[in-house]
Amino acid sequence: MLSCKINDLLELRLLENRHAEEMFLLVDSNRGRLREWLPWLDNTVSVEQCREFIRMSLKAFAENNGLYLGIFHQGRLAGCVSLNNIDWSNRKTTIGYWLSEDFEGRGTMTAACRTLIDYIFHELLLNRVEIRAAVQNTKSRAIPERLGFVQEGIVRQAEWLYDHYVDHVVYGMLKEEWA
Repeated sequence: MLSCKINDLLELRLLENRHAEEMFLLVDSNRGRLREWLPWLDNTVSVEQCREFIRMSLKAFAENNGLYLGIFHQGRLAGCVSLNNIDWSNRKTTIGYWLSEDFEGRGTMTAACRTLIDYIFHELLLNRVEIRAAVQNTKSRAIPERLGFVQEGIVRQAEWLYDHYVDHVVYGMLKEEWA
């Protein structure tokens, strides 16, 4: 998937080097709220670091081991959604995402994830997809819940966020369950 139109306003596109500055400005303007739930914010303090992230994500794509997409609203970067570490032997992957505050509450991330899940099951022919979110991150948890994922459990102290651990809720969807 290099690009995919979601609707008249939204498109998923493979992140490219030319998106680094726009990505950094978006991350930087949302730093305070994103830092509450994402562990990589303190390591993303320059355009060059975004370029390096995009370079690594393109390498993962070329090696068929990941997919990092920008969510574009009328051509403007609104956030990102990704497949992290595709496990081909077990035919599964994990979705990660973040969204600018300007685009919250519009169904943007739900639509992006729905499109990506269709791709996962119908194009990549994977069997399972997971979404994990911190127990207290109700906005992030609402995405898999809206999409009909099954809450499968809680992983205790799953992630270190700067000065404390957070527990993660694990949501799963199987190909046979995806309508």
